Amino acid sequence: MASKMDEDSEEKLKSVATQLPSDEGKNDGLDVKQIKEDRDRIEASKASKNSEIVNEVVDNFSGDESESETFQDAVQDLHLNEKMDSLGTTEDEAENNDKLKDGEGVAEEQDILTPEEKEERKTQAQQFKDRGNDYFKRSEYPEAKELYTNAIKICPDDFTKEKSVFYANRAACLVKMDQHKEAIEDCTKALDLNPDYMKVRLRRAQCYEHEDRLEEALEEYQKVFDADRSSHVAREALMRLPEQIKVKHEKMKEEMIGKLKELGNVFLRPFGLSTNNFKLTQDPNSGGYSVNFQK
Repeated sequence: MASKMDEDSEEKLKSVATQLPSDEGKNDGLDVKQIKEDRDRIEASKASKNSEIVNEVVDNFSGDESESETFQDAVQDLHLNEKMDSLGTTEDEAENNDKLKDGEGVAEEQDILTPEEKEERKTQAQQFKDRGNDYFKRSEYPEAKELYTNAIKICPDDFTKEKSVFYANRAACLVKMDQHKEAIEDCTKALDLNPDYMKVRLRRAQCYEHEDRLEEALEEYQKVFDADRSSHVAREALMRLPEQIKVKHEKMKEEMIGKLKELGNVFLRPFGLSTNNFKLTQDPNSGGYSVNFQK
């Protein structure tokens, strides 16, 4: 019986051994299928979480209108703030550059300088001016202008007479460079520091005349001539400019009358009339005009 049982056991073992490869194949198939299903579940879970995050971000921007109405509005606000910061910086830099141009930005520094240090700076400014004069004599006006600017920057405000000379010299450069408007500004600064600087006043008068500001030029020439009767330039201008100013005013008057006629024709045309039906006659005694209607 024991032998019978041993035979049965061997047969069962063989049967199990023959079935193992097919069972392992089935298990491998089950494992691959299971891995694929698990991977699909993980990807689906990630997609779901990403969707929840996006929805949460959108809700944060769109849910509370008091803070930001939309995500796009928030981005636009950020760009606007960046532009405003950039604009503010640009304006600050431009203002600082304007101050540094004429040394106004160092006014606070000048207040703490000792008298010896101020004298030293005045000497340095004079050296810049002397070098500028050398360039000016060689007709190298941009270089001379830069050196005069350095003199203006470094010279303490206490030395008004010296600083007025620096402005006057730079104005001379600007005239040579055909920058008469800028030259007028420098002449004005020089005269603010030294009102009796007649050479600069004469230069400003000439710049006014160049810019067709004849009335202001005439006034300046008159001041120069009153201070110095030997000024031939001022005397000649006083004889010449009044007639030029008169011609200028007559031209301006004609242009004004022409524009008034154009405007009048707009209103008279519906009535079959024009400004030609009205004749202007000037009174030789008073210089005024009378209007006469004619068909």
